[in-house]
Amino acid sequence: MAEKQQTEPSDKQPGELTDSAPVLPRTYGTLLGPSTAPKMEWPELVGLTPEEAERKIKEDMPRVQIQVVQANCFVTMDFKHGRVRLYLDPSGKVERPPRIG
Repeated sequence: MAEKQQTEPSDKQPGELTDSAPVLPRTYGTLLGPSTAPKMEWPELVGLTPEEAERKIKEDMPRVQIQVVQANCFVTMDFKHGRVRLYLDPSGKVERPPRIG
């Protein structure tokens, strides 16, 4: 004799976690490191000297290559993940926000 299985209606929506899903410890994110994205731009450095700006960028990204670009100079349009360009105004201060590239 075949038994009928009764299905009970569930309050859970499709894709929701079930009670059998593993629970991760609260420190899970800190075990693998911070989940924040690396900094890509430094708008707070506008108006500083190139030396001050380079020191602050190196605090965030020690291995990055800093390239100082004087006012009215040409640069290539290539993108490099390990480079930050400091565009200077005629007085020698950072003119626009430095960024990766």
